[in-house]
Amino acid sequence: MKFVLISPKNRTAWNFRGDLIKDIVSRGYEVIVTGPNEIDVDKIEALGARFVRIPMDKTGVNAVSDLKYILALRKLFRKEKPDVTFGYTIKPVIYGAIAAKLAGVPHRYSMIAGAGYVFAAATTKAKIIRIIVKMLYRMGFACAHKVVFMNPDDRNDFTGMKLLKESKCCMVSGSGVNMERFERTELPKEPVFFMLSRALRCKGVGEYLQAAQIVHDRYPHVRIMYLGEIDETMQDSLSKEEVRRYIDSGAIEYYPEHPDVRIYYRQCSVFVLPSYREGIPRTVQEAMSMGRAAIVTDAPGCRETVIDGQTGFLVPVGDVQALADTMCRFIEDPTLIQKLGDASYEYCKERFDVRKVNETLLNHLDIQNTEE
Repeated sequence: MKFVLISPKNRTAWNFRGDLIKDIVSRGYEVIVTGPNEIDVDKIEALGARFVRIPMDKTGVNAVSDLKYILALRKLFRKEKPDVTFGYTIKPVIYGAIAAKLAGVPHRYSMIAGAGYVFAAATTKAKIIRIIVKMLYRMGFACAHKVVFMNPDDRNDFTGMKLLKESKCCMVSGSGVNMERFERTELPKEPVFFMLSRALRCKGVGEYLQAAQIVHDRYPHVRIMYLGEIDETMQDSLSKEEVRRYIDSGAIEYYPEHPDVRIYYRQCSVFVLPSYREGIPRTVQEAMSMGRAAIVTDAPGCRETVIDGQTGFLVPVGDVQALADTMCRFIEDPTLIQKLGDASYEYCKERFDVRKVNETLLNHLDIQNTEE
């Protein structure tokens, strides 16, 4: 039995789907992972999978490039004759399912790991692209046997837009978190806030920086950390100058990408993600696993990770003052940090442990143990 994971980026394959790959390998399947380049291939192969490079323009809108991607996937599927294909993020979901149907793959699955920038942004360009993406989603979903969603808002929106029938939909609680790797650690003695995300407006990074300045002006001794890549080639990215302003004022401590983010989770007491929309954010799950309370927006996907007032707090999308006030609440009543952090850990164990999440997902994909 062969399983092909259609991945948009090598790092997400081993970082977000690594435990899933190992679980499928343990059930006797040969697992093949596709990716756009040769970065981190050793990490993918260490999971027991075989890697095949399929070049892909992850964010561009180019019909010729996308057609080449479909044809390359179809060629691979015809050669390998997989029993199951599984794609995640827009292009692998759409073009992976189309290529798999053209190649005659018997079981074709897709995962919506979040509606993404196209559905979250309100720019004119995003609205135009949204029309095209909806049409392509309909085509891709028509070729898939099942589509896995991470939150009910995305499922309801996609079915409400008539992109697919509800009978094709199934649900999982995000990608799950390995609670042994992201093990619970002691909290710092003083309140420390942390956000981890690419520097995109739709992730709420702008609101976080503005709130950090407000908090810093009131409580200059409090650490507020931000870690994330600033890629100005991306449509939705903040500029380096915008971020630099808050570094220079002392409002934030800035850190670029790092291969082991646990270093930063250990230093914080409260995790913050004021995103406009997510699938179910993996970063919040990681923070919960390490016993941290969270502040997130009351937005699709984000609201799934927090029980308001019990494991953290929900704030309105785009409300800088509400975010700053909620951060100050932890500073002014530090007993909340331990109390909500403990509850956050227990909620993570109950709902987001990767072993439970993967068991549900494998049942949806009908992945049986072939070695029994």
